[in-house]
Amino acid sequence: MVDNINILGSINLDREGTNSSEGGIKEQDRLLPIANVGRIMKQILPQNAKISKEAKETMQECVSEFISFVTGEASDKCHKEKRKTLNGNDICWALVSLGFDDYAAPLKRYLHRYRELEGDKANQNKAAVGNNSIEEKEKDELPNYRGESQRKLPTSFRNLQGSFYGP
Repeated sequence: MVDNINILGSINLDREGTNSSEGGIKEQDRLLPIANVGRIMKQILPQNAKISKEAKETMQECVSEFISFVTGEASDKCHKEKRKTLNGNDICWALVSLGFDDYAAPLKRYLHRYRELEGDKANQNKAAVGNNSIEEKEKDELPNYRGESQRKLPTSFRNLQGSFYGP
């Protein structure tokens, strides 16, 4: 029996907790939220640019299908290797095997840097707990593509900014 899995990798269950594959996947479970898609699209455009609803819906369909395509390939690899957990390396492998080499290399760099920073963060937290002192978390503004401040993030994440597409 094949489970009905949405693009986020969770199994869709009905109210009784059984698989709802007979009814198919609801559109809201299959697609990324349109508000998130629109927000990402606006980041790269000039501030006064407008995006039509049709453009957002088209992009929503495309990115959702792309994510399903790549995740499905990575999931097949995990299934063949008898693993239940799909990780970032599996996604990078899937991108390469599907011919998206140009996307896999920057994603590998980003994943490597992210893991380094997470390791550093974990070590800092252990040291702070070991010294019985709690340090106030240093925060920094992360600008979006237009140079406006977006949200507060720990300083360690500032190092990731721009590294995804960089050399």
